[in-house]
Amino acid sequence: MADRMTQPSDAPVEAFLDAVEPARRRADARVLDALFRKVTGWPPVLWGTSMLGYGRYAYTYASGHSGQSLATGFAPRKANMVVYIMPGYADFSEILSRLGPHKLGKSCLYLGALSKVDHDVLAELIRAGLADLGKRWDISPG
Repeated sequence: MADRMTQPSDAPVEAFLDAVEPARRRADARVLDALFRKVTGWPPVLWGTSMLGYGRYAYTYASGHSGQSLATGFAPRKANMVVYIMPGYADFSEILSRLGPHKLGKSCLYLGALSKVDHDVLAELIRAGLADLGKRWDISPG
């Protein structure tokens, strides 16, 4: 059975955004939602219970394992805003050097206060991540 965190849901995005705590993280989530909508041109879908995804892709690995995932998106967590740049193969170090304070995971970026991040550079990173993903898998709007 697939993990619920990696499955799209029909839950209303506005209700999810309204429930983000604390208030500063909720405000940042709304800013990121607007940025992702503008950059991708796609409406968000709630994946699992805590990730907003913009676009999706289906994959099949050489091992035969297959599934689907969000193409890009974010999750507002209490400690950090987590931005997903999938699947994490490309070297985005030049873009990241201009972004502002962040920490890296395998396919995710951890941001503290969004006010300290260059939003134009974040938009560039989202576009670059989607372009890289599109070289490997077909991306659909939702």
